[in-house]
Amino acid sequence: MPSQTLSMSQQQKMQMILAPQLRQSLEMLQLPILELRAMVQQEIEQNPTLEEGASRDEKLEIEPGDGSVEESAELEFKEEFDVLSKLDEEWRDYFFQEFQSSGGFDQDKEDKRQFLLDSLPQQESLQEHLLNQINLASLPEADTQIGELIIGSIDDDGYLTTEPAVLADSVGCDVEHLVEVLEVIREFHPTGVGTQNLRECLLMQLERLGKNDTLAWRIVDEQLDRLGAKKYPEIARVLKVSMDEIEDASKVIATLDPKPGRLLSEEAVTYVFPEIAVQKIDGEYQVILNDDHLPHIRISNNYKRILSDPTTKPEVKAYVQERIRSGAFLIKSIHQRQRTIERIATEIVTNQTAFLENGVSHLKPMTMASIAEVVGVHETTVSRAVSGKYMQTPIGLYELKYFFTPGIQLADGTQISNKSVKDIIATMVSNEDGTSPLSDQDIVENLTEQGIKIARRTVAKYRLMLRIPPSHMRKGF
Repeated sequence: MPSQTLSMSQQQKMQMILAPQLRQSLEMLQLPILELRAMVQQEIEQNPTLEEGASRDEKLEIEPGDGSVEESAELEFKEEFDVLSKLDEEWRDYFFQEFQSSGGFDQDKEDKRQFLLDSLPQQESLQEHLLNQINLASLPEADTQIGELIIGSIDDDGYLTTEPAVLADSVGCDVEHLVEVLEVIREFHPTGVGTQNLRECLLMQLERLGKNDTLAWRIVDEQLDRLGAKKYPEIARVLKVSMDEIEDASKVIATLDPKPGRLLSEEAVTYVFPEIAVQKIDGEYQVILNDDHLPHIRISNNYKRILSDPTTKPEVKAYVQERIRSGAFLIKSIHQRQRTIERIATEIVTNQTAFLENGVSHLKPMTMASIAEVVGVHETTVSRAVSGKYMQTPIGLYELKYFFTPGIQLADGTQISNKSVKDIIATMVSNEDGTSPLSDQDIVENLTEQGIKIARRTVAKYRLMLRIPPSHMRKGF
């Protein structure tokens, strides 16, 4: 066996380092406008040389001095500013990829956004909701610890995902005793939590409603699989009841919650603000950048005067210079972000005029690479620029990512987007005969007649994406 030793060695290698200012610029490009607004507000609070009040057309200007310290400092700022701007143009995409792959800036990014996260209302999770209830249940300390273990094994849907025997073994107690604690948790809100399968969950909810001796109970208890497949005639035959009774019982079962935990696990409502508005002016669609919610900032003249004051201490001047330099780059980054988004949005509108006129069925295939080539940026820049950004169009509000979709070749050589194909399939199903619904093969044949050749498995995949059941489950509806 070879011996193992520890040693130290040196090696030289070239490595690009992402400057903090450039990292800030890239983050701004990716942030939606509401998050960007919060970020800028925080920067204003942290940087005393920044102030609100500049109009949207006002450009950053650093006034020349009169031969004093201010003139020299401002010249230095301008030179550094030009260098940073040039680097940002040439190395934007490379630096972004380095940033993504290195993972070295995650903590800093988290710190930058923490102020925003702290201000968001946090909805109580299912586990927190159950823990609060078990703390009020007046259980012995040992049972409370067992209950906490059980709650930790309940998923977001409200189901217990680990067998009681396994939990009992891990906590060192009898299975019977753990089940007793589990029964206490199953009395908690929401009803059905802590059960191990759908049948148990629905039966518990029916029990709480006092429907133990009803047809709905028998269907859930004995015919749940057939109910899921909507085989109502078979259920009626097996249970020896009429179809009317089956339909009435099914309506009762439909009021039950198959995932009770989702009542607490649902994500908070996310508000979006369209950064781009599209309007038809003189017969042409125009892109209007909506930055009303973005603070318009400038460098305060008060701090410029501090630099020119001969009585100002050197350490104070150094601090003000650094803050002005940071503020100047912030303003530049905001302007650059807005221009990039506007250029990309303009190109999207140019390509999707037919969609704006006629809707989803006329959405053209479009890739980020094709837009990046026209705009003159890297594909990753387009990806970050459209992330979380919304466009208000004459036919509705759409995320910019919506317009990027692969295409399907038509018989005449042209292409149609997969979203358009999904829209055609949805229209077919909505207009079908309920007594003889279209199978996936029928849909394939209908699409082929329209010049759209796709495989049956592709139709099945699109149907699932549209949440359309198979044909045998749509019969009679």
